[in-house]
Parts: sequence; C-alpha cells; structure tokens
Amino acid sequence: MRYRVRGRRLRHSPLRRRSDVVEAWTLLTVAVLLLVVAPLVGVLTAWWAHDDARATAREQRADRRQIRAEVVGRTSDALPMTQGGRQPSARTTVRWTEPEGGPRTASARVPAGTRNGDTVDVWLDSRGRTVAAPADSTAVWQHTVAIGVCATGGAVAVILLGHAVVRHAAMRRRLAEWDQEWARTEPEWTGRRA
Repeated sequence: MRYRVRGRRLRHSPLRRRSDVVEAWTLLTVAVLLLVVAPLVGVLTAWWAHDDARATAREQRADRRQIRAEVVGRTSDALPMTQGGRQPSARTTVRWTEPEGGPRTASARVPAGTRNGDTVDVWLDSRGRTVAAPADSTAVWQHTVAIGVCATGGAVAVILLGHAVVRHAAMRRRLAEWDQEWARTEPEWTGRRA
C-alpha cells in the first residue's frame, strides 16, 4: 500500500477545503519567515546598533577627558550603587587642579570603599562636568547583542501573531463551510425538511 503523507494537504482531494490549502501555505510561509527572515532582521538590526554604538563611543571619547582627582568628601555613609554592570560606586566630592584654572571641586562617582585622601580617575566632559567613562568595546558588543536578540524576538512575535490571526480566520471560514454543507446534507440524514 503506497500512500504518501508528505504534501497531503496540498494535493487534490474531495475532502480538501480552500481553508485547508490556505492554512498549509501559511504554515510553510511561517516556517520560512521564522528560519530566514527573523534571524536576518536580528542580524541587520544588530549591525545597525553596532555602528551606532561605536559612533556614540567615539563621540564620547572625543568629548571626555580623564583626570586624576583626590577624594575630599565622605564616602562611608554613601549607599553603593551599580551603574551599567560596572563595579559598585558611590557619589562623593573630589578635588583636582586644572592646568590653566587652578583647583576645582565637584561631585563624582568613585569606587565603593574609597576613603578620604585617595586618588581616583574621574571623567569630565567638554563643559567640565563629571560624567561616566566612555563606553568600551565590551559595552558596545553587549548593546549590539541585546538589540539583535530583541529585534529577532520582536520579529518572531509578529510572525507568530500573524500566523495566529490567519489560523483563526481559516478556522472561522472552515466552520462556516461546514455549517453550509451540513445545512445541505442534514435533511438527507434526519428526514427533516429545511
């Protein structure tokens, strides 16, 4: 007995309905979209995010400068805070000497556990305000991977939502076809007149 299961929904059969064909083609389309298009969307979005993050990091490195400053404030009672996966830090007052402007003080983040009198690295922007260190290559790659994974997940969610909508519409159509066919055949089975 030779019977092929493969492609059974797509071949001609008296029991095949149009909604069955639509559902079969939709399933094939969804498989291609999930295996090809969703990863491609993730890769292209990650590529764009990587270029954007590298440009931002380059701008930050051009705008910011690192100085050595002395801690002059108290840090022991400050609550440690983590910032972007970096080591715990606390905000305190630091002092440094500008080559052309003399001594300056500002509030800055320093590593947790830093004591009064310790020397720390502080980053300043072009206006002289204390800022976080510019993004390094690890932060750029973390951003790239996170954006790529989120874009792939979003594409998968949209594809599966579209598939669910098409399946729901096909099921409604199939039930309507069954109702029409039952209305035609019920009198023959029950002997009742319509």
